[in-house]
Amino acid sequence: MSKLHVLSGIDRQELYHSSLNGKRIGLMTNQTGIDRSFRQSVDILHKNYRLTSLLAVEHGVRGDVQAGEKVSNFLDPKTQVPVYSLYGDSKRPSEEIMRNLDVVVYDMQDVGARFYTYLYSLSYLMEACAKYNVPLVIFDRINPLGGEKVEGILLENEVHSFVGEHPMPARYGLTVGEYSLYIRKILGLDIDLTIIPLDGWRRNIYLDEVDLPWVAPSPNCPTLNAMQCFVGTCIFEGTNVSEGRGTTLPFENIGAPWIDSDELSKRMKKFKLSGVHFRPCSFVPTFSKHQGKICYGVQLHVTDRNTANVFAAGLYLLDTIKSLYPDHFEFLKPTSGDIYFFDRLLGSTKYREGLLNADAIVQLQQKSKEEFEQITDSIKLYQ
Repeated sequence: MSKLHVLSGIDRQELYHSSLNGKRIGLMTNQTGIDRSFRQSVDILHKNYRLTSLLAVEHGVRGDVQAGEKVSNFLDPKTQVPVYSLYGDSKRPSEEIMRNLDVVVYDMQDVGARFYTYLYSLSYLMEACAKYNVPLVIFDRINPLGGEKVEGILLENEVHSFVGEHPMPARYGLTVGEYSLYIRKILGLDIDLTIIPLDGWRRNIYLDEVDLPWVAPSPNCPTLNAMQCFVGTCIFEGTNVSEGRGTTLPFENIGAPWIDSDELSKRMKKFKLSGVHFRPCSFVPTFSKHQGKICYGVQLHVTDRNTANVFAAGLYLLDTIKSLYPDHFEFLKPTSGDIYFFDRLLGSTKYREGLLNADAIVQLQQKSKEEFEQITDSIKLYQ
């Protein structure tokens, strides 16, 4: 079957040339900012325009930094353009950076899940652009999970952080360009914002249905399968259960040394969740939790993405592990402040505190979806 022909924003130079020509350009990007010929937006803008600054977020401009590691200031070896870190001591562009720019360009691929830090690097950039009156141009990219399904609950304000800054569900169904319109709307930003739209993409289209080249947004979300599972299993990062980091199947493999794989799989089948399957498995993480130890658990398979609710699947999986192994299971304690990382990922304190059970959280999804779509329906750019 032939794939849908789609152009990303970077491929549509006729739409952005006048916004960039002759101006001092700052570019927030990483290894995912590529055109149809696999050329990085860094190199394209450096060759054709006056690129004066690069703004680095998590994983760095060229994608060579592991998750959570600080990014440093340096000169990009290929272009000799200064790289300013926004994933170190500060996550917001300084006045010094912004005052030396005539326009800022954003070009990065998201994975379609609220937990991804690139979203908040963008919203912080938008606030800086509004504050210092610098125009922002966004090269839009597809949402790899499509633009129709919404899963999860709206993030509550008291648990906001760099893995969830705004009231969004876990799976939000917007392109990055649409997300920027959402942020402008909810924050009331007075910003000169230009979105270079996709050509050929529709809301019901997933990553594997388009002919665009693909570069993994991060080392631990390399494939469409991983991204689909990420929506539901990212919450395990806030527990002592491995979410598969350090394996070839991050966010698909879920387990720990003290879990009985067969028993867990059997328990999960009783939920009769549509579109997902929990296969017994074992794995040995090469880094992160339980490094070098055999973990037993399940691999989450999305068998029908049209009917699957992966957010619900992840929460029921966690609930089952917690009930089966109360003497082993733990929520990781806060490293600073009093908000648990799990709460930041789920978007609420109520489950961990026992105020709402898994069923109640899952049932809240419809209300969250309706509230979110009330705000976002008017800013959607694609049918």
